[in-house]
Amino acid sequence: KGKCPEDGWDESTIELFLHELAIMDSNNFLGNCGVGEREGRVVSGLVARRHYRLIHGIGRSGDISAVQPKAAGSSLLNKLTNSVVLDVIKLAGVRTVTSCFVVPMATGMSLTLCFLTLRHKRPKAKYIIWPRIDQKSCFKSMITAGFEPVVIENVLEGDELRTDLKAVEAKIKALGAENILCVHSTTSCFAPRVPDRLEELAVICANYDIPHIVNNAYGLQSSKCMHLIQQGARVGRIDAFVQSLDKNFMVPVGGAIIAGFNESFIQEISKMYPGRASASPSLDVLITLLSLGTSGYKKLLKERKEMFSYLSCELKKLADNHNERLLDTPHNPISLAMSLKNLDETSDAAVTQLGSMLFTRQVSGARVVPCGSVQTVNNYTFKGFMSHANDYPCAYLNAASAIGIKKQDVDVFLKRLDKCLKTFRKEAKQEKCINEISDSNAATEQLED
Repeated sequence: KGKCPEDGWDESTIELFLHELAIMDSNNFLGNCGVGEREGRVVSGLVARRHYRLIHGIGRSGDISAVQPKAAGSSLLNKLTNSVVLDVIKLAGVRTVTSCFVVPMATGMSLTLCFLTLRHKRPKAKYIIWPRIDQKSCFKSMITAGFEPVVIENVLEGDELRTDLKAVEAKIKALGAENILCVHSTTSCFAPRVPDRLEELAVICANYDIPHIVNNAYGLQSSKCMHLIQQGARVGRIDAFVQSLDKNFMVPVGGAIIAGFNESFIQEISKMYPGRASASPSLDVLITLLSLGTSGYKKLLKERKEMFSYLSCELKKLADNHNERLLDTPHNPISLAMSLKNLDETSDAAVTQLGSMLFTRQVSGARVVPCGSVQTVNNYTFKGFMSHANDYPCAYLNAASAIGIKKQDVDVFLKRLDKCLKTFRKEAKQEKCINEISDSNAATEQLED
C-alpha cells in the first residue's frame, strides 16, 4: 500500500526486506557483465555491507525520481520511501499534502533547489522576502541560488518576536510583485522568535500571486507547526515546505524532505536536481520508519510534547530561584528561553562564559545569546545576531524539547545549569566584597592623611 506500517518490524525482517531489494539491482546479479563507467562496483566489502549492497543510488541523470532499469531494487526503495514519508507527513498534521520526495541534501541546499526551480517560472524576479531568523543556512540558501534577500525585521509583542505583516506587504508593493521570487517563511525557530504568521503570509502570497516556500526544518515533529502549514495551504498559498531528516526522524545528517500541495511543482523541483543521488538518506529513513511504525512515531511525538511541558515548568522554577524569568513565548512549541539579565549586567563576556561552562560540562544544544552582537554573513550585517532582532531587551539562554529527548536529559541539564549560575553568583559576591574592602581601606587612608 506504500504506507508506514502501524506496528514496527523487527530488525531481521527489515534486513530480509533490504536484501530482497538489493538482489534486484544488476550489480548483484550472479552473471552480470558491466562494461560502463558506473556499474555499482565497490572494492570494500565493509562499504558494500554498510549500504546493504544497494550501490546504484537513486534516480537517473535527468531526474532524481526517475526509475533506473538496471537498479530496480534501489528504484523501488526510492518510491517506497517517498510514499511512506508522505504518509507520515499526513499523520503529523498536513493531511492535504499531495507529493514529496527525499533529497540527499540538508535543509539549506534543499531550499536552494526550490528557489532555483522557481527561477524558471519567474525570470524577472531577483528578490526574496524573508522575515528575519538568525540562522545562517537558510540565509545562505537564498544567496547561493543567486537572489537578493529582503530582510523583514520582526516586531516585539510581549517577549515574542513575530512577523511584521505590514512591512511584508509594504515591501511587496515597493519592489513590485513580478520582481519577487517568493516569500521565504519559517516555522521551527529558537525562542523568543516564534513561527511566522503562515496563514496571513499565505493569504498575502495568494493575493499578489507570489510563490511561498516554508522552511519547516524541525517542525514536522510539532503538531502546531504542521497545523500552521495545513491552515496556510487551506486559506492561501504555500508552494513547498522543506524539513530535515535528521532533526525529525533521528537519522544521520544529510537528507531533507521537500513536500507540497501541487504534485507537478514538486516533480519540477525533483527534475531540477542534477544527476543521480545517494540512496543513503532514503535508506536510513525507511529503516527507521519501518522499525518504529506509525504507533512508534506517534509515541515519540507524544513524549516530546510531554517533555516540553516538563522542561518549561522546571526551567521556570530554576529561573525564579536565580531572580531570572522564563520568557513568555506561548507560540513557540519546541524552544524556550530564560533571561540572563543578572549576567548581562556584569558583561557580555559573562553571558558567553556561561555557554562555555555548559559546553565543557557536556551540555549540548543550549544557546546563550548576549545583547548587541554584530555579525556579517555574505556581506549582510546583522545587528543583535542570534537574537533575531536588532535590540532584544535582554540576554537569554535557549533550550529545546526536540524529538527523542528524555526526562534524564532535562534533569541533568537543569542540575548543571543551576550549578553554573550558582558559581557566577558566588564569584559576583566575592568581587563585591573585595570592592567594598578596597573602598573601606581607601576611606581609612584618607582619614589618616
